[in-house]
Amino acid sequence: MKSLKSLLLFLIASMFFISCKKDSDDQALSAPTIANLEIGSGNNGQGIIGRDFHLDMDVTAGDKINTVQINISQKTGTTYPSNWSFELIWTEFKGTKNTNVHKHFTIPKEAPTGDYDFIIKVTDENGTVLEEKHAIKLVTAESLPVNPELYSLMLQKVDKGYVYILNRGFMLGEDKGFAKNEKLKGFVDISKVKGDGVMYNFLVRKSAGHLPESVEKIDFSKVIVTDFREHRGMVALDYFTNYVGLPNFSPKEILIGASTDNNVSPGTISGDKTWVNAEYYFGVVYTNKTYNMSVHYYIPVTMKGF
Repeated sequence: MKSLKSLLLFLIASMFFISCKKDSDDQALSAPTIANLEIGSGNNGQGIIGRDFHLDMDVTAGDKINTVQINISQKTGTTYPSNWSFELIWTEFKGTKNTNVHKHFTIPKEAPTGDYDFIIKVTDENGTVLEEKHAIKLVTAESLPVNPELYSLMLQKVDKGYVYILNRGFMLGEDKGFAKNEKLKGFVDISKVKGDGVMYNFLVRKSAGHLPESVEKIDFSKVIVTDFREHRGMVALDYFTNYVGLPNFSPKEILIGASTDNNVSPGTISGDKTWVNAEYYFGVVYTNKTYNMSVHYYIPVTMKGF
């Protein structure tokens, strides 16, 4: 009888242990995850000292995000001209489950050139931590084979004047946009390029929340292309424009309210890009295909008369 009681106690204890272990396993904490990561312009893993740096990623928390942090650290065993590191912590994503982290920040001028570890750390409110390490190279602008920059932009209301000129701002007082049946032209210069490159000028509704930073990111279901140009096999570093040295020596013109745009294969202006009375952006996006570097620029304009 005593042996039977001991056996029963053992079985009960075993069942309790198994149950507790199962509950513990079921309650294992989930860690954050990262997807669609882009480090540097065009995800080229490169930072230009003293210039803007691009970071984009989708973060999903195990529970809720607490902080998102990045650190640029010198590699162990590598010699640098001076000791240097860089860290940023963002708290504005706290409490969210899923979010897009799209950040631009300047690589400090005192950073030495070289290969670095780019460390991303996401801390969850449940106590778990995700840490990823990626390779990055810091370079000077002078060392780059190309260094695309927007040199000039003039947005014209045909026969009425310039709406906007780079470095001078809006030119027609309170008239910062276009009305139905007016005509638009954008004169653009991109400097310090060679090889192969592509440039799009377009209009996109502000409400679309779509401000691509490279050509491959453009969603053509949302943008009205006003001009498209490309260069191929440029040997020397030079300017690329949409109005000098081209067959028609002029930017393409678009009628506000037109049924099709000026894409390579003209797209129908319908659906998410139908003309409406709203705030828009006029955008310039250039990507150098040879060296995987991009530049972008946006100005706000209004559309009316629809």
